[in-house]
Amino acid sequence: MNATFLHPDVPELAIFVGLQAAGKSTFYRRYLARTHRLVSKDCLRNNRRPVRRQLQLIAEALEDGASVAVDNTNATAEIRRELVELGRQYGARIVGYYFASTLARSLARNRLRLGRHCVPDFAIEATYRRLERPSLEEGFHELYLVKALFDEQFLISSWEREPALL
Repeated sequence: MNATFLHPDVPELAIFVGLQAAGKSTFYRRYLARTHRLVSKDCLRNNRRPVRRQLQLIAEALEDGASVAVDNTNATAEIRRELVELGRQYGARIVGYYFASTLARSLARNRLRLGRHCVPDFAIEATYRRLERPSLEEGFHELYLVKALFDEQFLISSWEREPALL
């Protein structure tokens, strides 16, 4: 599953795509925390230009030869395009992870969150309305479909072709 192990000399840019509370951060902690630096706009809340800072942090990691995971909703192809282009500039292997979730499931998971990790329902609903499923044509070297199960378990499958709607 992890291209870093297949190509250890090439840094990987892992781009997460999905609704809030779809399991992205849990997935990062479980599968990529040991091998990838984390970049998330959630960690840049006090930054006046979080998108610019995010790109800077990704570039720094890739320049160092480190793999990096971008843990945001990355809801549209336009948003992902900038990340893919940056990864290509540094010769990174670009891997996408699409976190399949229904609106109802993400809203329910969000209600289990505590403190600042809980986001307003309207934010999840707004992301749901603009969420575009990724495709290999966007420039990903690999694309995976990820479904959060229970007890921090995930079903991960390779995106060989456009999967059926979930």
